[in-house]
Amino acid sequence: MSDKRQRARVQGSWAKQLPKQSRPAVPHSQIANPAAASWGIHRQTTSGNFEFHQPIEPIRGVPPEKVIDQAGDYEISHGPSGVSRLRLLPGFLAVQEADWMFSKLLAELPWSQKTNVRQGEAYAEPRLTCWFGELPYTYAHSTMAANTKWHPLLLRLRAAVAEASAGGSDRFNSLLCNLYRDGHDGIGWHSDDEASLGHQPVIASLSLGDNRVFSLRKNPPPEENGDYTYVERIKVPLGHGTLLLMEGATQDDWQHQVAKEYHDRGPRINLTFRSIFPEPQGYRPGTKLRFTTKQT
Repeated sequence: MSDKRQRARVQGSWAKQLPKQSRPAVPHSQIANPAAASWGIHRQTTSGNFEFHQPIEPIRGVPPEKVIDQAGDYEISHGPSGVSRLRLLPGFLAVQEADWMFSKLLAELPWSQKTNVRQGEAYAEPRLTCWFGELPYTYAHSTMAANTKWHPLLLRLRAAVAEASAGGSDRFNSLLCNLYRDGHDGIGWHSDDEASLGHQPVIASLSLGDNRVFSLRKNPPPEENGDYTYVERIKVPLGHGTLLLMEGATQDDWQHQVAKEYHDRGPRINLTFRSIFPEPQGYRPGTKLRFTTKQT
């Protein structure tokens, strides 16, 4: 009787150990989580030893993000649409010059907050904008009306930027101005590849005010089905008075953004000079076209 009671007590230090029963090894093909096989697993063999099986598929690593923060010309990719280039010119404007320009433009440009549409829902863009140019500019689902009343300071800056980009004084006929009021303002991933910008446009971006990070990511190849996990990425810190030129196939093969930052950031003005062409006949605003010949 005491032996029965002792065997019945399955908890505590008095419980007797039941005899071991042999269990057949489970074939690798019958593992409950087949996905584990691609990562490699330890499996007990019939001899009681453990064997490690190498992953069936190679493990892909996420490429490290590159940083460009020194003056120079950079070829960031070669294909599929051609050579993509960045030119970074920190200190394009002297600090004192950039200071008074920033204050003047902040106070005197006609800033306004636009409404756009994303996935069928209207939203207020998290930044203020204004547009200068003889033609309207349409991006996403928003159109900015033509505005030929250039601020005199913007005309001066346009000439200086055109000279730095090795173009004629009339290289840039339009300007999109963005005001990021603080770190909560930003702009999401996009490319400046609207049809009205022509083939492989040159975009000149001049920064005034607080530092913000300008990020780029390469468009994935077709077999990735739009997955950006393993694409190349670049980070460019843009400081007060810095000029960044995007050239070649950058708008075809890369996207860029200025992400929101959830800590203290002061206001920043971004002047993006570009050239706009009349929209092709039959073109529907908001759609993106690919050119095979250069637009002139």
